[in-house]
Amino acid sequence: MLSQKTIDVIKSTVPVLEVHGTTITTVFYKNLFEAHPELLNIFNHANQKKGRQQNALANTVLAAAKYIDQLETIIPAVKQIAQKHRSLGVKAEHYPIVGEYLLGAIKEVLQDAATEEILQAWGEAYGVIADAFISIEKEMYDQASNQVGGWSDFKRFTVVEKVRESDVITSFYLKPSNGDKVPSFLPGQYITVRIEIPGERYLFNRQYSLSDVPGKDYFRISVKKETPGTSPDGRVSNYLHESIQMGDSIDVTAPAGDFTIDLEKRTPAVFLSGGVGITPFMSMVHAVAEQTPERDVQFVHASDNGNLQPFRMELTELTHKLASYHLSFVFKNPSEDDKNLPNFEKEGYIDKELLSSFVKPEADYYVCGPVPFMKAIITYLKELGIDTDKIHYEFFGPAMAL
Repeated sequence: MLSQKTIDVIKSTVPVLEVHGTTITTVFYKNLFEAHPELLNIFNHANQKKGRQQNALANTVLAAAKYIDQLETIIPAVKQIAQKHRSLGVKAEHYPIVGEYLLGAIKEVLQDAATEEILQAWGEAYGVIADAFISIEKEMYDQASNQVGGWSDFKRFTVVEKVRESDVITSFYLKPSNGDKVPSFLPGQYITVRIEIPGERYLFNRQYSLSDVPGKDYFRISVKKETPGTSPDGRVSNYLHESIQMGDSIDVTAPAGDFTIDLEKRTPAVFLSGGVGITPFMSMVHAVAEQTPERDVQFVHASDNGNLQPFRMELTELTHKLASYHLSFVFKNPSEDDKNLPNFEKEGYIDKELLSSFVKPEADYYVCGPVPFMKAIITYLKELGIDTDKIHYEFFGPAMAL
């Protein structure tokens, strides 16, 4: 329990964090990895290079400062981050190390402005926040390992099938190498894949949505191959596409994540995806088809063209399983053949005009894709009068605010 004095000191640092937060977290990660390079086996290198992790941590620290006297307000965000931590193998013993270097970064960036009183207050506050993370993550580790087929940390899986879904997306079907059962999961959840790339000093961890329905004897992930040189993310995806073949083994964690669909609901479900953002929705829409096939489903996906549209036949076949199902493909640069596809909706983008043709206030809207895509879609939905609590979205990377 923090004293009122400590709370007041923490709140007094909010203006400073609004200005210097990202600088502090950038210095923090630099110093942390210089002193503890082994932690690079856990953290996503691409997120570091793009600055996404630094921005995400800065936003988390700022939120903690603003709501230090109402920490229950940020518990949903804490749980979302804890899901990522559990899936990456972050442990209780890592938190004191993080605390040491976070306080050091505050001192280094703010210099004399970081008084002993401020550092002491933040030390106390960090202890409370770290304890919350550790407690929540322990529950998540226990839940992951105690279910049928469950485990903690990483487990060896074998690639039993590799299927090309489009020109840039390939699905990998994974089964436990020791023959164990595959645990259940919630539609929309993800697993972490750990890859050792020859010639690289550190391991690479990437999180991929499970793209098939729970209850199978395998996990399916569907990975987009990034254009070489255009993105740090491409290192792992290219290695998976080019080097991982049937019979090869990779290490994965048990499913995690809170971007899921409530299968108890009977309200209409609208899936709006762009590019590889379609992957969590494949699990969701299959689950709806199995458990509540009478539910009204609208599925709209945006790709550059038909060659980049994954799961076209798989989505089309759901017509026979769902009582009320409308599938639409939107292509930015369609060929003439693309325009003749049965479910081709329009050329261009998923825009406000298209959304206005089918929005329903009672529906739940699920949005996933590139950040600009999600920003545009969510803005349109709000302008069309959709309540914020009806809009659900997922980031592929550190959580951000839209």
